[in-house]
This record gives sequence, structure tokens and C-alpha cells, in this order.
Amino acid sequence: MPANHFNTHCPDWAEALLNGFSQIFLQRHPLCGLLCLLAILLTAPVLFAGALLGAVAGLLTAQRRNYAKADRQAGLFSYNGVLLGLLLSLYFPWSPLLPPLILAAGGVSAMLTQQWLKHVYRSRSIPAYTSPFVAIGWILLLFAEPSAPTAHIEMNTLNLLAAGLRGLGQVMFLEHPLAGALIGIGLLIADRRAFCWALFASAIGLASSLLHHETGAALLGLGSYNAVLAALAFSAQRQQPWLPLLGIVLALLVTPLFAALGLAMLTAPFILAGWLIRAGIQMLGKAAVDATPCAQGDNQPRLR
Repeated sequence: MPANHFNTHCPDWAEALLNGFSQIFLQRHPLCGLLCLLAILLTAPVLFAGALLGAVAGLLTAQRRNYAKADRQAGLFSYNGVLLGLLLSLYFPWSPLLPPLILAAGGVSAMLTQQWLKHVYRSRSIPAYTSPFVAIGWILLLFAEPSAPTAHIEMNTLNLLAAGLRGLGQVMFLEHPLAGALIGIGLLIADRRAFCWALFASAIGLASSLLHHETGAALLGLGSYNAVLAALAFSAQRQQPWLPLLGIVLALLVTPLFAALGLAMLTAPFILAGWLIRAGIQMLGKAAVDATPCAQGDNQPRLR
């Protein structure tokens, strides 16, 4: 839920931008978004401008195209732009061409999000999650230089504890434990249930990577962040508390699929896991409705 006291002192445009940062973690909370923004600024300042440009591009595109204000204020047109800005700043050197590219990518992501939202509102179908970011990101990475090898991290108790925080930070390409700590505080302020599920998912992802002898990826949090997002996507389901756990398991199970296809992981395992669960819920709901016996007295003719 939004922080009402914070919102009274926050202009509409600032609230929309900050909500865009918090929506990366499936929250609508400006203070959570502010802590996510600080996490980037304090631990990876070289990525800060790109993230801000991406957020602004998504919001301005939504304003210029007169998309629903409620969706703009919720940050729904900004979070994919933030992720694209981070991705481009990370994989491409800064040049005069990079800011326009980030602005264009953020704008296109907002337009894709709007088309998906229109479909969702019409048919109550599956959420977009971060699919605009992943689709555009896969195209952009075709032109990126190969990434440098990751630094070796020694296996010890301190690094194991830090890996749990890195699992939160890696959602935004941040590997410093401080970034994960700031994001964790933001989640705790926004929703304590979401915070607990995020930490649990990060720990499960870490354990899974270690069991598969992927020690380097595990200690950097790379084996955890999709599980974190999958848990957050269903953490509000109080009537079905097992759904976040199912999301975690599915996200970890489908992760090798993308490596086998030669695709960058990004947040694709989380998206696929979320879509599979949502589709399963819809199918089970439809089957339950179809199996319900018809009451003769209430069987009224339908308009076509």
C-alpha cells in the first residue's frame, strides 16, 4: 500500500517515478522506490543516470500518449524503462548515442505495457510482468560486447550471508550487499510479508545454486533473483499461501531452459513461472465453474 503521509509531500510526477522503481519488486510504495533509487546511486552510480532516464522515458511517453493517469501514478509505465536503462548502462559504453537509445527503449516499453494492459482489462488475462524489458533486452544484447568474467568470491560465512542480500540486488543488476540491504528495507516498509518471502526465496535460490555446484553464481546472487521475483509476485495471496513457494520452485526449475536456448536469463524464468501459475489458476477456475451443476430455476437465457 502507498505511504499516505509520504504521498502528501510528494508531487505527482515524483510519486509516479518512485512507484516505477518500487514496481520492479511488484510493490506500489514511493518510499520503497526511493530506497531502490538510493541503492543504485550508492552502489553503482554509473548506472544511476540510465535508470533515471529509462523511468522518465516511460512516464513521459505515457503522459504524451494520454495513458490512464491511475496506471501512470502506479508506476506501471516506468519500471520496464528503469530495467532497460540499467541494462544498457551496464552492457554499453557511455556515448552520445546511449541516452537517446535509453529514452527510445523506455518509450517503446511503455507502449508495449499499454497494449498489454488494454488486453488485461478486457479479458483479465496474464500480467505482463517484466516481459517488455526481457523482449527488448534480448534484442539489444545482440549488439552488446561479451561481458567480462565475474570476479571470484571466496566461500565463507560472511559471503554466504551477503549472498542472500545480493539475491535482492541482482534484480536490478546490483551485486553489492548494501544494495540488497536497502532494497530489503524498502520491502519491509512496503509489505512485511513480501519482505519475508523475498529473503526466503533468496536463501532457497542460493541453496539451489550451491547444490548444483554453481558456487560463483550463488555467491553473487545470480541464482536467487528470479526466485525472489516469483515469490513477490504471489506474496499477497493470503488465501493460497503455498503459491509463492510454487513460484520459487518453478522459477528455479525453468532457469536452465534459457541457458540451453542460449538466451540471457534476465528475468525470463520469473516471467515464465508466473505465467504458468496464472494459467494454471485460470484453468482450474474454469474447470471448477464448468463442473458446477446447473440449477434449473436459475438457468436464464444468455444474450449473445
